[in-house]
Amino acid sequence: MIFNIQRFSTHDGNGVRTVVFYKGCPLSCWWCSNPESQSFNYSFLYDKKFCKNFEDCILIEPKSISRSSDGSLQINREQIQNPENLKNTCISKALTVSGEQKSVDEILSEIEKDRVFYGKNGGVTLSGGEPLSQGIYLDELLHALKVRKISVNIETTLHVAWQKIERCIGLVDNFLVDLKHTQKDKLKKYTGGNTSLVMSNLIRLDNAGVNYIVRIPVIPEFNHSEVEITELIDFVSTLKNAREIHFLPYHTFGKEKYQMLGLTYKMGSITAVKHTELEPYIALAQNKGFKTKIGG
Repeated sequence: MIFNIQRFSTHDGNGVRTVVFYKGCPLSCWWCSNPESQSFNYSFLYDKKFCKNFEDCILIEPKSISRSSDGSLQINREQIQNPENLKNTCISKALTVSGEQKSVDEILSEIEKDRVFYGKNGGVTLSGGEPLSQGIYLDELLHALKVRKISVNIETTLHVAWQKIERCIGLVDNFLVDLKHTQKDKLKKYTGGNTSLVMSNLIRLDNAGVNYIVRIPVIPEFNHSEVEITELIDFVSTLKNAREIHFLPYHTFGKEKYQMLGLTYKMGSITAVKHTELEPYIALAQNKGFKTKIGG
């Protein structure tokens, strides 16, 4: 299941790229800018300020959607029976459904629309969510792109079984790997993740001799300190084929989505990280011989 195909992107790898966003992720990072991507199923976003009280959604899902005393919708997302029927129901777009089942051929059809713009450096970037959690559907798409000689980047947390990564070797041109923390308890608390799984997978990926870029999201109260970033850089320094580290500053672009999804934004009122705050980390990485960049 995907939730978006972004055409003519210039921010998710070199050149012009088509970005396919998959739904479903094994992690639940507190700062996730696409919280609708975490669920492997449909997600329902409700923005009260656009609601015109037409109640077409209630007619379709009377057991799961109702009008509350303050005039807003009361949505029991777990009980919605027919998510596809809710799509395009709300003409004011107050209630939207995130998630779409697309075949490999349908995704390829969208990709082909941008192919003329790829040139030597562009191509496709698979994002999410976690693309490596998609199983056979991802395999089919990667093989089809290989036949078409379309370059592929994949954005991944590596928080999956090694076998899922191994199946992609030879089909993916560049792995864009998020490395968030080296401390077990910190990663578990803020993401639900396992440091041993991520780090061991990155070591195996390095040993496989593939192209990859390490990306470190810099998150206040999580890893935004010289000690923690140094630990991450030192670990990357032990890898034979690591050449580049990108620093991704925390931002609040996705904050409103949490309320729209009926979720709590756990980062609270923490403000975005400025690029100037990353300068000490860039210096640390460059002193270790890494090429650096801010952003993806």
